[in-house]
Amino acid sequence: MSGHDPEWTLVEHGFDRARAGYRETVFTVGNGRLGTRGSLEEGHLGALSGTYLAGVYDAHDSPVIDLVNAPDWLHTAVWVDGVRLDPDAAEIVEHERVLDLRTGLLHRSTTFADRAGRCTRLRSVRLASMADRDLCALRVEVTPLGHDAEVVVVAGVDGHRRNLDRLPRYPDGLDLPPQRRWDKWARSTHLDVRELGFAADGTGFLHADTIDRGTRLAFAFAVTAGRAADRSTDLVEGERVARRLEFRVPDGETVTVDKLVGIATSRDPGRPDDPGARAAATVAAHAAGGVDGAVRASTEAWAELWRDSELQVVGHEKDALALRFGTYHLLIAANPDDPTVSIGAKSLSGEGYRGHVFWDSEILLLPFYLYTRPETARSLLCYRHHTLPGARALSAENGTRGARYAWEAADTGREECPRWTPDGKDRFWTREEELHVTADVAYAVREYVAVTGDERFLLDAGAEILFETARFWVSRLEERADGSLGLSNVMGPDEFHSHVAENAFTNRLVRWHLTEAVDVHRTLAATAPDRLAGIGDAIGLDPDEVAGWADVADRVRRPVARPDGVIEQFDGYFDRLDVPIESWDENDMPRYPPGYHHFNCEDTKLLKQPDVLMLMYLLPDEYPPETQRANFEYYEARTLHKSSLSPSIHAILGLQVGDPTMAVRYFERSAYVDLDDNQGNTIEGMHIAAAAGTWQIAVHGFGGMRMLGGRLTFAPRLPERWERLRFTVRWRGHPVRVDLGHDESSFVLDASPGTTQGILVDGAEVLLVAGDPVTVPTKH
Repeated sequence: MSGHDPEWTLVEHGFDRARAGYRETVFTVGNGRLGTRGSLEEGHLGALSGTYLAGVYDAHDSPVIDLVNAPDWLHTAVWVDGVRLDPDAAEIVEHERVLDLRTGLLHRSTTFADRAGRCTRLRSVRLASMADRDLCALRVEVTPLGHDAEVVVVAGVDGHRRNLDRLPRYPDGLDLPPQRRWDKWARSTHLDVRELGFAADGTGFLHADTIDRGTRLAFAFAVTAGRAADRSTDLVEGERVARRLEFRVPDGETVTVDKLVGIATSRDPGRPDDPGARAAATVAAHAAGGVDGAVRASTEAWAELWRDSELQVVGHEKDALALRFGTYHLLIAANPDDPTVSIGAKSLSGEGYRGHVFWDSEILLLPFYLYTRPETARSLLCYRHHTLPGARALSAENGTRGARYAWEAADTGREECPRWTPDGKDRFWTREEELHVTADVAYAVREYVAVTGDERFLLDAGAEILFETARFWVSRLEERADGSLGLSNVMGPDEFHSHVAENAFTNRLVRWHLTEAVDVHRTLAATAPDRLAGIGDAIGLDPDEVAGWADVADRVRRPVARPDGVIEQFDGYFDRLDVPIESWDENDMPRYPPGYHHFNCEDTKLLKQPDVLMLMYLLPDEYPPETQRANFEYYEARTLHKSSLSPSIHAILGLQVGDPTMAVRYFERSAYVDLDDNQGNTIEGMHIAAAAGTWQIAVHGFGGMRMLGGRLTFAPRLPERWERLRFTVRWRGHPVRVDLGHDESSFVLDASPGTTQGILVDGAEVLLVAGDPVTVPTKH
């Protein structure tokens, strides 16, 4: 493998066991329906392999629900003259892997040597098809170098899978070797392998049920070779099923073994038929084309995705790669065909946060899909409608009305946030107090409709979400002595401060939420009265109740602000201890001041991540530039950025208030969090919110594209090290192709002839006519 395009490929040179877990995450292949970590096919000590199917959760023997580590479709092992080709049994002489971001293919080439010094090259290519999300494929090539060899290839599916559970309490200072990293972790069992074997046509199969949920997972596979095997044996071993192929291979010749895998589950929406039959049918449908056909079809599907989603940076190779790397992982994280799933904090690339869904999905992730793949954005929001019954149940459990979204959600919408850290030392209060997620979902609903013009979504799902969540706030608000309404025992986005009252972010979004709900009800009463009446009948909502929401919104307490405009994050925040941030690590990330950590910053002004600044980012029309600047300067100096979503908001706000000095610094913190593993925990899975935040820095920050006053606006502010920035956004159903430079920018509306669209560029009106490029000088 040579001649890689450095802006489109992620390359591993040499095998480093200490970095293997990091590589497993960043080399994940997927298609939104599933993600498979980039583990070596044969495995090794210290590997953490995993395949995760969106929406397949189970609890059973774990304290909270897990995204299930599903059967391993990669399961493949190669023996050469009795020596297993893996990093533990043989020496690695040469090793290279290349993830092609353009096509979603992971290529591998490894040369092993046995104890006698005989070398054998093992090559592979794998994919999770974007053309058929039920299909995965693997090709393995084995070539003896300088010797004839007896080659054995075993390929199939391994159902013996476990999820990581409780973290052990290791002695202070213990430094475990990487091959022992996971040994003492508790494990959770979620799969019961019920059937495995081979059908009459030779197709292998494995069917497993999740133990608590009872979801059937069906895997079917076909193993074929480029030349006839000298011997072929079907193996059924415990929870594994595989085909064993034996070859006599002369020096320098290559034997090729292909595996096609079909995957189906009983939870796949709109597909009630037998998942075992569907999995087998997938393999049969692709048998004629084989792996080559699967590669061609998937590559064509990827080309369409990149046409809509690519961010092209001219002038800085690593930044260009970082943006494509993040976009690749965003594209493999979401499934537009399944409205019952969303994206967990680690996407489908690892077990961090157990695959749970947070507010990141609406606030950080959704804008990427909203402006590039709006059908995917709609599907992600439909997940919140699908889980509305769980949100209603959660609200009722806490003595409130309507629907309250969980801080950590899974398949049902019920609260799945653990009460304690994995080692049992510290208490999480987020599950009880981080209520703002309910308003964040409402915000995403309104953003989606405003950007896409898809009013039908309000009738299908959005209005019911807005109304039921508005009811929650009305019943959760507390009356104060002065007649105003407020919220106690809450936690804002910051997360270092619990049990606070009048969090500015939460209170303001509650007022916004109630006002928007009233406005939507009024609009639908005029435009779709019959459908509105149907929604009202279904949830027991009448116009008088809605009219009361406007009064409630008026009474919600406003945040306190100093004379210079700095808003107090919550009641009493200004009285907390002001502890300075004085040091930064080798990745330019702030360090905790001596003696402080995540769980003892309560009495300080230190922040984990933006809170007041997040409010100004979400509602930019409401705060004049001087107020935004005063708050940016005050809170930026006190923020530790202990969340990967934090740097992106600071970058964009800094640019927004005319302070570009730190924008590139924050861009690098966000863009390289996984590419360079600058927090040291990429092994647990992608920081997918950071990938989306990086996209927002490029588009909303450096590209200056925002929706302001219901208009699509641009105010480009490219960093000096970029020559140009090019991207496409969809606005009200039409692509707008954008090409930004330091001296001039051009825009093209890609729509049917005669279509026009007005935009604002640096405050000036620009009329786009379909197909006609418009060039505008850059305002410095």
